[in-house]
Amino acid sequence: MSQLTGVNQLTDVSPGDWAYGALSDLITRYDCLKGYPNGTFRGNHALSRYEFAAGLNACMQTMERLIADTSAEFVRREDMETLNRIMAEFEAELAQLGTQVDNLESRTQFLEDNQFSTTTKLYGQVVMGLQGRFSNSVDYRNNTTGAVGSDRRTDTADPNDEISFGYNAQLTFLTQFAPGSYLLTGMQAGNLNTSVTDPADYGLVNNNFTRLGYESDTGNSVLLSDANFRQRVTDNLALIVGPAGVNAVNVFRGPSRVESAGFGPISRFAQRNPIIQLGGTSAGIGFDWQATPILSLQGVYSAAFANVASQGLLGKAYTVGLQALVTPTRNTDIALYFLNGQSGANQGFLNTFVGDEQVSSINGVDLETNAFGITANWAVNDAITLGGWIGWTTSHQLNFDGSAQTQNWMVSMQFPDLLGEGNLGAIFFGMPPRITESNMNINGQPLGNIPSFFTQGSTAFNGGRSDTAYHLEAFYRWRLSRHITITPGMMVVFNPGHNSSNDPVAIAALRTTFSF
Repeated sequence: MSQLTGVNQLTDVSPGDWAYGALSDLITRYDCLKGYPNGTFRGNHALSRYEFAAGLNACMQTMERLIADTSAEFVRREDMETLNRIMAEFEAELAQLGTQVDNLESRTQFLEDNQFSTTTKLYGQVVMGLQGRFSNSVDYRNNTTGAVGSDRRTDTADPNDEISFGYNAQLTFLTQFAPGSYLLTGMQAGNLNTSVTDPADYGLVNNNFTRLGYESDTGNSVLLSDANFRQRVTDNLALIVGPAGVNAVNVFRGPSRVESAGFGPISRFAQRNPIIQLGGTSAGIGFDWQATPILSLQGVYSAAFANVASQGLLGKAYTVGLQALVTPTRNTDIALYFLNGQSGANQGFLNTFVGDEQVSSINGVDLETNAFGITANWAVNDAITLGGWIGWTTSHQLNFDGSAQTQNWMVSMQFPDLLGEGNLGAIFFGMPPRITESNMNINGQPLGNIPSFFTQGSTAFNGGRSDTAYHLEAFYRWRLSRHITITPGMMVVFNPGHNSSNDPVAIAALRTTFSF
C-alpha cells in the first residue's frame, strides 16, 4: 500500500463516481487514505470489518495529530462526531488490530534476532526432471569412413530412449554492502545429462538438437556458477564485474520473461536466442544503462579461460556484446544485439551448444564470429503474449581461409496465468541454428565443411545444409504453491541434424521446481 497525494492518482476513480468527493476529502483534508501499488482503489470490492478497522485506525492517528497541532483549524466538528460513532461501533476490531500489531512487532523482532544475516539473503532452487525420448534412429552409412546420410538408410538407433531422472540444484547468496552495491555468489550441482556418447554417430547427429534447458551434469560436485560484484553508479547506470557469471546471458536484459531453467521452456533451444550464448564465456565486466525511459543499453566483455595463465582475460577466447532494449509501449519489448567473439583453443565451435554450433572440422582452427539478432515480445492482452527471435552468425577462420554462416529463428505464443495466477502455458516453434553457407578451405582447397561431411562423407565440398530441422514444443507450468511448480511438456524435432532421412525425435518431460 502507498500513500496518495490526490484522488486523481487512483486510476479506477473518476469525477463522476458518487464517492469521488468523499475520497477527495479523505486524501486532501486528512491525508489518511491509501491505495494499492498498481494505483487502484478497488471501490467495488468487498471489505471485511478488520480491513475497515485498519483504514479507520489510520484516519484516527492522522486526526489526533491534527487536533494536537494548534495551528490546524480545518478538522470539522461533524467529521469528529462521525469518527467517534464509528470508533464506538468498531471498538472490538480496533482492540484486535492493536493486539495484532503487537504480535507482529514481537515476531519481527524474533526474526531480526535469528535471521541468517543482516546483509545477505539466501535464495535456492532445485529442479527435478523426469524425461524420456521415444524410439528413433538416424541415417548413418559407415562408422569407418564417417559418411553420414549418404545411403539414406536409418540404421543407428537412439541408445538413450530410456526414462531418466535427475536434478539441478542452485544456491545463491546476495550480499548488500550499501544501497545499490551487491555481491552475488552462486553454487550449482547436478547429475542430469541427456547427450549421447555411445554410439558416437547418433550423438554426432542429434545431441545439440535435443538438449533440455534444465539439465546440468557436474557429477554431483558443487561448482561456483556466479561470483560477481554489482554496483549502481548512478540512478541510470549499473556495472557488473567478476570471475564467474558475467556474460551476455546474465548482462543483457531479456525481453522474454520465460528464460530460466526452472520456470521457462523445457528445451535449451527455446530458452533464448542461441547466439546470446556465443563463446560460453564467464569472467569479465558489463554495464546496464537506462538511457531514456524507453531505451536501455547493455554491454559486456567476457572471457572463457580468464583463470588460465596461458590464455587469460585478454586471450583469444572471448566475447564482446552490445544490446539495445526498446519498450515503445507498455506491452512491447524489442531487443537488438550484436556479439563478436573468438573461439580460441583451436576450436571450430561457436560454443552455443544448440543446433549447428560446429562450423569447421579443421584441426587447429581459430574462429572469429560476428552474431546479429533481434528478439521481440508483444503482450496482446493479459492472457496472450506473442514473441519470437531471429539470429545470424558469420564466422571466418583466422589461421586459414573460408567462412561459414548460420541462421536460426523461433516464434512463440504464451498464455500467462492460464487457469490460475502464476501458471503459464506456451507453444514454441522454430528452426535450430543451421549452416546456410560454408566455404572453409586450406590453401584454396575446400576442407573442413561440416554440411558436406553429413551428405557426402567428406569435408571437401562447399555449401550449406540441404535439409532443415524444425523444433516444436509445448508445456504448461502449474504453480502448486509459492515454492513448488510442476511443468509437464513435450518437444518434437523434425529432421534432426538437418537431415530429412533421420526419424523425428520426440521427448516428453515432467519438471518439478522447488524454490525459496
